[in-house]
Amino acid sequence: MLIATINSSIVLIALPDVFKGIGINPLEPGNTGYLLWMIMGFLIVTAVLVVSFGRLGDMYGRARMYNLGFLIFTISSILLAVTWMSGDAAAVWLIGWRVVQGIGGAFLMANSSAILTDAFPANQRGLALGINGVAAIAGSFLGLVVGGVLAPINWHWVFLVSVPFGVVGTIWAYLKLHDTSERHHARMDWAGNATFAIGLIAVMVAITYGLQPYGGHSMGWTNPWVLGGMFGGIAALVLFGVIETRVANPLFNLSLFKIRVYSLGNIANLMASLGRGGLQFILIIWLQGIWLPQHGYSYEQTPLWAGIYMLPMTLGFLISAPLSGMLSDRRGAYWFTTGGMIVTAATFFALTVLPVNFSYPVFALLLVINGIGMGMFTAPNRAEVMTSLPHNARGAGAGMNATFQNAAMVLSIGVFFSLIIAGLSATLPDTLSGGLQAHGVPAAEAHQIGQLPPVGVLFAAFLGYNPIQHLLGGSLGQLSPDQASFLTGQSFFPSLITEPFSDGLHVAFWFAIIASLVAAAASWFGRPRGRAADDVVVPPVLGGAVETAGARGSGS
Repeated sequence: MLIATINSSIVLIALPDVFKGIGINPLEPGNTGYLLWMIMGFLIVTAVLVVSFGRLGDMYGRARMYNLGFLIFTISSILLAVTWMSGDAAAVWLIGWRVVQGIGGAFLMANSSAILTDAFPANQRGLALGINGVAAIAGSFLGLVVGGVLAPINWHWVFLVSVPFGVVGTIWAYLKLHDTSERHHARMDWAGNATFAIGLIAVMVAITYGLQPYGGHSMGWTNPWVLGGMFGGIAALVLFGVIETRVANPLFNLSLFKIRVYSLGNIANLMASLGRGGLQFILIIWLQGIWLPQHGYSYEQTPLWAGIYMLPMTLGFLISAPLSGMLSDRRGAYWFTTGGMIVTAATFFALTVLPVNFSYPVFALLLVINGIGMGMFTAPNRAEVMTSLPHNARGAGAGMNATFQNAAMVLSIGVFFSLIIAGLSATLPDTLSGGLQAHGVPAAEAHQIGQLPPVGVLFAAFLGYNPIQHLLGGSLGQLSPDQASFLTGQSFFPSLITEPFSDGLHVAFWFAIIASLVAAAASWFGRPRGRAADDVVVPPVLGGAVETAGARGSGS
């Protein structure tokens, strides 16, 4: 799980070096698609496939599917590391194998929680899943640092670092992991698989392209293809729901949502993921585009240092997740899930009142508390949701839980980026045009630059490029050396963008506050009432026989 999530974020920091290595400028309009797919492709594939692969685990053995995922993940990592091409061919190759790598990651994510739930008794499950959750969240932040260290040395190492772990993990899992749960062979629900995949892919691709400019608009939400993908995808998902109620062996048994703990636990997980999913990107842009340049870091250094300065959040999560998982085994999960989301919402509110040019110790403290809140929620929520499921539905149930989380991450990125871009669009054009004219740029050219879509400025800051140098290009040669040096220095752009960025930032954080409070409410009302699922007879699900406690083995 650690390696899978490191690979989901390691590319974010390494993108400037990767694109430089293959000879592509990702900020040119024709290359924006490459940039977005390098960021989103892995997330989209894992979100779409985890349910199907969890269902396959229920049918053919979770350990077997987990091992297959390790093998696919390792092979794709090798092929990514040996990329020898350049230009468009290299970009397509990298995106393609990142998608395959995501397929391997989906096998791992779909079955790891179910294997742990089978292996541990109910009074140890929170701690076990807490450690697994620590690996998942810690990997997403460690990837930023690992990518920042390795990419400047050689961008191929970003993909190569996974290979030895993948090889050892594949062999180790094959030798040591054994299925302890009863398999439930059934016919594959091809119609359900197809409609679910088509619907979710259409929605997520629409979100991805909705972030790109269209026509005279700063974003693509008025693009007919984006609207068609969004509404067509939603229609396909509605059709998926209808199909699942009418087939003998559905991909996902919707009757599981009648289990109150499971349904409200998934809603809480969805809203928590919506609140925190885009946070990583926004904090990176905040640090790389404004704070780090203002404090003496060159734009080329900002990707690595952004990852380092965000480590306090990982520290808070590492402290609280296993501890809350262990304590929730003894005292119940809802105190921790509800309290964790309230703490997280409080830190989001504190970030709204923090000045854009903040004092780092205060920022670091808020990140630690935010990580503690997320850790308090994650492990108990996962344990509570998995324990509520019948034994023979845990693979598909874990897959659906992971789908909510991964899909919410993609949706959250779209929402956060859209809110930030909307905030920038209102004031940045006039601010940028006026600032450039005040320092020697001709009015016509300054106005033209001011009308460029703000997404280019965001992506430039996100990738560690100097945004003004990117916008002015060859026009810098027409200015005096002093003016050119000032415009491309470390103070002009951060001071220029501070106010417009702050507007969008506040709206994004308020969205996160609302999402976190909804997650807290769902956690509170979803608390178990009565005996745990392991202590009762569970009705048959997914075509399996009735099971009682003790039907599965005790080890894995």
